[in-house]
Amino acid sequence: MGRDNPLTKAQQREATTARLIEVACAIFTRDGYANAATEEIVHEAGVTRGALYHHFGSKEGLFKSVLQEVQRQVGVRIENATEGKQDVQEQLIAGCVAFLEASLDPQVQRIMLIDAPAVLGWSVWREYDAEYSMKSLREALATLMAEGRLPALSLDALTHLLSGAMNEAALWIAQSPNPQSALAEGVQSLTWLLQSLQRGG
Repeated sequence: MGRDNPLTKAQQREATTARLIEVACAIFTRDGYANAATEEIVHEAGVTRGALYHHFGSKEGLFKSVLQEVQRQVGVRIENATEGKQDVQEQLIAGCVAFLEASLDPQVQRIMLIDAPAVLGWSVWREYDAEYSMKSLREALATLMAEGRLPALSLDALTHLLSGAMNEAALWIAQSPNPQSALAEGVQSLTWLLQSLQRGG
């Protein structure tokens, strides 16, 4: 029997970082950033502490990579929600609703909505948000403006206003004593708001 081909260094590095992010994501979600122990993370991942610091530099560096992965997954949810919808307005509403629905996920709640602004600061958190969620929002608004279905407002201003409103709503839903009820109320209000933006709405 032939041996399996050994992993290249690049593949080993990719496998190690992916495992650390996966384990850290679960532990950060369960314990929060402040209480998460790097000793437990490296033990569960089956790697050395040196590997963690080699690939991520620090606990905060690992958290940044975990946050990026969580935001990427939220982006995938938004894309899936808009898939198959031909009308840009429908895509916009479906994507925004999917973003609010993601706030029910404990992983999104703890890592993206609660810990990230506190650990990284608002400026860094907003940079990450702009790279993922805000980008698709801006594109949809730009298309609606180009089609004459939205007033010729400042695209940047409108994008930031709506993004800020949704981030605040997502945090409110996540911390609500009845998240499902808060989600329903948030979706109803958000849908009305987005529909009202159209000319004559």
